[in-house]
Amino acid sequence: MAAERRWTKNRRLPLITAGVLVSLVVASGSVTTEPADASPRPDPTPTTGSGPVPWWPDGAADPSPAAADPVAASDPPAPEPSVSGSQDPVPSATPSGTPSGTPTESPSPSGSPTQEPGANAPKYPAFGAYLDYGPRGVTRMAQLSQWLGGADLRVGHTYLPGDRWSNIEGADSFLDSWAEWRKERDDRLFVLNVPMLERNEEGVPDAEVRKLLQQGAQGDFDRHYRALAENLVDLDVPDTVVVLGWEMNGTTYTHRCGPDPESWKKYWKRIVTVMRSVPGQKFRFDFTPSRGRDAVPWTDCYPGDDVVDIVGMDSYDQPENKSFDEQVSEPYGLQAQVDFAAEHKKPISYPEWGLFRNGDNAEYMKRMLDWMDEHKPLYNTLTDYCPHGVWQCDKNPKASEVYRTALTGRDRPTDQPTEPTVPTEPTGPTEPTAPPECSPVNLGDWIEHWLGGKLCLRFDWWKPRS
Repeated sequence: MAAERRWTKNRRLPLITAGVLVSLVVASGSVTTEPADASPRPDPTPTTGSGPVPWWPDGAADPSPAAADPVAASDPPAPEPSVSGSQDPVPSATPSGTPSGTPTESPSPSGSPTQEPGANAPKYPAFGAYLDYGPRGVTRMAQLSQWLGGADLRVGHTYLPGDRWSNIEGADSFLDSWAEWRKERDDRLFVLNVPMLERNEEGVPDAEVRKLLQQGAQGDFDRHYRALAENLVDLDVPDTVVVLGWEMNGTTYTHRCGPDPESWKKYWKRIVTVMRSVPGQKFRFDFTPSRGRDAVPWTDCYPGDDVVDIVGMDSYDQPENKSFDEQVSEPYGLQAQVDFAAEHKKPISYPEWGLFRNGDNAEYMKRMLDWMDEHKPLYNTLTDYCPHGVWQCDKNPKASEVYRTALTGRDRPTDQPTEPTVPTEPTGPTEPTAPPECSPVNLGDWIEHWLGGKLCLRFDWWKPRS
């Protein structure tokens, strides 16, 4: 404070003199002030990502309707599972805090909630599509969003290769681009399918699968899932949705449940416990069978509420000639999934869905979209390659039109155009110009700031005015 008072005392006389001079000149009507910055404000530049996002000044409340009623949700902490087995004892840990993939609000200085650009509370459940394993999948999300009129694809979905354990650990740089995409916005979800065994698509016989499941239940493979969890936390995506051992009720994958359901459930518990033991994690585990009974009822494989956060379902348009109503009502079908999840107080999801045995089936596409709008899964991701897809596959034009019509502009901020606008060239000069017959006077930055611009003095002020 002493320094500030000294500055004022030393400069008081010049300021008084300048003030008197300015007052006299202004009173004579021979002065104008020029704005400090007369150049036009540039249009907001669209950010990179899946679609246009709203822009507003720092500290101002989001003017969009969605911001008036922000929605915040969090999953309850999952109890620690009890794991049997003699090898590699696992420390206990449970998720804590709200996953960063869930939109949250924070009070502004004035007491009203504010949101960062792109954090509008969504009207619909989060959706996306599987487009490719690696970086091309991230790039194509922005392209798919553009095809859908700027729709907000908030779910990124990929798979860890199941050929060998080193890939299941998520090593090297395989997940880097997905992690960067996820971190660009707090309301995004990163969904990662994780195999439970290596050689996952090599047709391993039941007897060997049974032995491998028993080894897993005893802790033989714990280190691989600890490494995966550590890699995800190190990549700053600790809230990844892990679709572990998907379609376990079928026969396609080595990590199938049928050869030994009890060992499979113990092994699932073991993996979840290991991954939850890593400091900083907030993982959510998605139990995702294929629709219908398949090789075994998927309920026989359910490992327990303490180690499952989401009840998913992969639901393609199959078998041939099966109507959507039958897909809903069949044993272990869509309605059974919804009822089971409600009974166990879990959200639902659809990590994989799309066209299949019935070709370009517009009716299936419409009904599946309607089903998800009605039952509001936590997320859904269309499998977008032939024969399942609608954007990267040109064999399904009718279903493609249904999908595009239904989702065009979905969750796109209402205060932004569908396509990013290009700033127009100004029609007039962008630099401030002096009024005729006056000359700018340099009084220093401080006085010009106080005046609101430069002082422009008319030297012909003594002449009579007409």
